[in-house]
Amino acid sequence: MPLDPHVKGILDAMAVAGRPKVWQLTPAEARLGIVELAAAADAKDVAIGRVANGEVPGPGGAIAIRVYTPVAPGADRLPGLVYFHGGGFVIGNLDTHEGLCRILANETGCRVVSVDYRLAPEHRFPAALDDAVAATQWIAEHAPELGIDPNCIAVAGDSAGGNLAAAVCQRAKAAGGPLIALQILLCPVLDQSGETESRRLFAEGHLLEKASLEWFYAQYCPEGADLADPRLSPLRADDLAGLPPAHIHTAAFDPLRDEGKAYADKLERAGVAVRYTCHAGMVHHFYCMAGAIPAARAALKEAGAAIRAALAV
Repeated sequence: MPLDPHVKGILDAMAVAGRPKVWQLTPAEARLGIVELAAAADAKDVAIGRVANGEVPGPGGAIAIRVYTPVAPGADRLPGLVYFHGGGFVIGNLDTHEGLCRILANETGCRVVSVDYRLAPEHRFPAALDDAVAATQWIAEHAPELGIDPNCIAVAGDSAGGNLAAAVCQRAKAAGGPLIALQILLCPVLDQSGETESRRLFAEGHLLEKASLEWFYAQYCPEGADLADPRLSPLRADDLAGLPPAHIHTAAFDPLRDEGKAYADKLERAGVAVRYTCHAGMVHHFYCMAGAIPAARAALKEAGAAIRAALAV
């Protein structure tokens, strides 16, 4: 299947505009770029029951969170979904993923807690992961205060956030908790040390590019870091048995497609229940462009229904 026409229109418009690529920018400029993309393409018409900003303690200081309660929640205590935004560990924030988190809250029936972890290069690896682990632990321990069922907490994330969600699950398994009921990975980056066919096929011209990935790694990873470290590359973990069930979503024209599929396959071989979906015609970050790509909105609705069913909401 070719590129979705709405996706192609966005890519063509970007090409005509001739804007600098991510790797040609400073981190501050790149952060402004994703804010502008969200303003243009994120879903804007998503009603929500309630939005509340807060903070949780973290290893480097307070971590900002934003809690989304769905429309007509139906109960005081809901399943929880801890969400880590994407952006290569360098860009993105609570606002750039506002529409996505609202959709997920309504479609899953969960209270979604979006986590504003520290970004590189100001805070290099493992700062983002340390924040993600700390936030998940705190949310699990204080679930009743947030109106969340402590026995029904999922973690989710897109791109770099999907990396964090996968690594949080691996850390929780090793530490004996917290209990995580489900992991949801949207176009995750899972192997920073590998080279796949999809990384070669879509190295240029499909939103996320090879040079962008290399730029993100250079910002996030300290000099000499082992890119095969499972904390950076969850796909490289030796033993995936006992991890939470997984819903893994990839995009057909995403350089990260193959490592998402490889992680799904490796989880299944380890006895973990997996629901894998590759979205035809889509590129990386499509889920955050639901305001401009109708198929992205439909995909999120379907993904949310599957999460709802998996958590027995």
